[in-house]
Amino acid sequence: MNRTTIARGTGILAAGVAVLLAVAACGSPNAPADPSTSSVLPDSQIGSTVAKLPAKSVGKVPTMRLAKGLAPPTNRWFSGLVFGEKPLPVFPLPLSFGLTDTGFTLGLPTVTTTPDTITGGNTPSITVDAGAARSQITAYDDVSVTIAHLDGSGAQLGSTVIAEGSPLVSFTAAKKLTLRMGQQFTDAGAGVWSTRVGDTTYGLRTAGTVAQDGTTLSLDKGDAAVWFPVPKDGTLKAVAAHAAPLQSVTLDYTAESPNATTRLGYRTQGQKDTLIAVLPHQQKAMATPACTLGSYPSAYGTMSLCAGTSLAWSTPVVTPSDALDVRSLSESEKSVLRNQLGKDVAATTALPADTYFGGKALYRLANLLTLANQLGDTAVAKSVGATLGAALRQWTNPAGCKSGTERCFVYDAKMKGLVGLSASFGSEQFNDHNFHYGYFLYAASVAAAQDVVLRKDITPVMNLIAADLATSGPSKYFPDRRGFDAYSGHSWASGYSPFADGNNLESSSEAVSAWNGLALWSGVTGNTPLKKEALWMLSGEAASGKAYWTDFTASDAAYTGYSHSIVALNWGGKRDYSTWFSAEANAKLGIQLIPMSPASRYLAGDAARIGKNVAEATPAGYGVKFGDYLLMYSSLAGPEQAKTALATARDLPEKFIDDGNSRSYLLAWIMTR
Repeated sequence: MNRTTIARGTGILAAGVAVLLAVAACGSPNAPADPSTSSVLPDSQIGSTVAKLPAKSVGKVPTMRLAKGLAPPTNRWFSGLVFGEKPLPVFPLPLSFGLTDTGFTLGLPTVTTTPDTITGGNTPSITVDAGAARSQITAYDDVSVTIAHLDGSGAQLGSTVIAEGSPLVSFTAAKKLTLRMGQQFTDAGAGVWSTRVGDTTYGLRTAGTVAQDGTTLSLDKGDAAVWFPVPKDGTLKAVAAHAAPLQSVTLDYTAESPNATTRLGYRTQGQKDTLIAVLPHQQKAMATPACTLGSYPSAYGTMSLCAGTSLAWSTPVVTPSDALDVRSLSESEKSVLRNQLGKDVAATTALPADTYFGGKALYRLANLLTLANQLGDTAVAKSVGATLGAALRQWTNPAGCKSGTERCFVYDAKMKGLVGLSASFGSEQFNDHNFHYGYFLYAASVAAAQDVVLRKDITPVMNLIAADLATSGPSKYFPDRRGFDAYSGHSWASGYSPFADGNNLESSSEAVSAWNGLALWSGVTGNTPLKKEALWMLSGEAASGKAYWTDFTASDAAYTGYSHSIVALNWGGKRDYSTWFSAEANAKLGIQLIPMSPASRYLAGDAARIGKNVAEATPAGYGVKFGDYLLMYSSLAGPEQAKTALATARDLPEKFIDDGNSRSYLLAWIMTR
């Protein structure tokens, strides 16, 4: 079942950023994309393996409002517009947006904060009736989506473009038509109109004709209309001057130490300046004074409003890792680990059959294998390596699902993705694929780095696992970068997003783990374009995980009245101190830590914040679900905390060590702090 919609029992898991911001105030065009940005795991590399897998839809194919030829955009911020019997609201911050039977709505959400929730839900302040019979998505990119409004015969009346970071809803007429607005707009001069809804002023900029009553807009073919909210600390005139209709958004990225940089190009006709709203994680170090048009409230914090054609920011590169520095430990510490390693290997049970728990089991074996090699225990290394290698071979047998029903993959040609035949947590609906597959990529990287023959055997299907998450460029098999949101810098967990609050992400740390595994796999296979992409996503996800889950800036107005030091579950339109599977504080923090891989040192940096987060999660101590991960996290606060954590970890009851972890790895992780 879907881990973003069901409870999880014991042992079950759910689904200081250094930022450089550059907004092109003078309309300079976005730099051309590096060719490698659009050529990751192309069809020529993966097509022959796809053909060997059984073609099957494991889950029911949903209703889709999608133009022919487009890959189903699962795990996107706008997936709720596409899938299901009725479209649901989405949140192209700073706006909320919704489709109606005949047109659309938009509005600036009102942020309401309670001790446990920060809400910025759907606000249909402006309604536009295009006389449509239905709508469908006709184009999308990493940040924007284009929606066609069709009449009863299927002819296009016009199209609407919305995008993350754009406060604009841009409509272009495909024929001469009349739009009816549910609010009365008054003439502000020079083709600009305005209305007041609640305490927000909304502007309309158009070459069309607004009738005397202010509720009817007549457009000729090719005419555009743009609606937008005016910041309370801005002016209609200044904002309207830059309300150029948006067409699409381009992406370029780099990932070269010390920084990973994202550049988004907001494209308009004639490449004019347009409006760009900037999230807190993108604001940390402004490079230009371009954001002078005011600010918007949002559930994620105050957004600055800028004028320009591109938005760029950088985050520190996170180095992928699959090994702890065990060799630096003392001989007595190594002796303790060797003794515990043998016990953990002996306690290994039959490996689960689904992609989530099966992946975690492979990850656990990979860490035991690495420890055995580092500790010089050749017998254990040989035993664990054989078990891990055999399991990986079974999972990556292209014909496995032709004769079996578990530990194998099929290709869903209708939904364009790789799915484990034994599904879990809604993986057949494309939920949580990065959480699941990150464990596979990590384990395969560890095993394949030591066994050339194994690497050759498992690479074809492992590349499909990677492609399901990270293909980019023209592909008939997979969508671009399934689930990773370039603007927000993090993933979305739900495949079809059947929620009125938009898509969601619970386990920020498992998302980081996915890109760590992907980066490791790119290194083992020598795939340079994949490595660049994986490093960029790894670095962005880690930075956003801290900015919005574990280390948010509590002084922002959005957090006034919020009673906790972490957010456990983030949506498009709200943020909750809750999980899908537990009401316990330890689970709410623990799900932001799992699986505490060697790359999880990104969680360090603010010892006081770590202490505060841990204190709220462990009022009665570490004998709780995720107690092992909470101990590992606490050790990042400093040497004394690590010493205390190690003493507790030695005697932590086995039932509080997660099924993807082991006591030997737990001890080694803390010892190497």
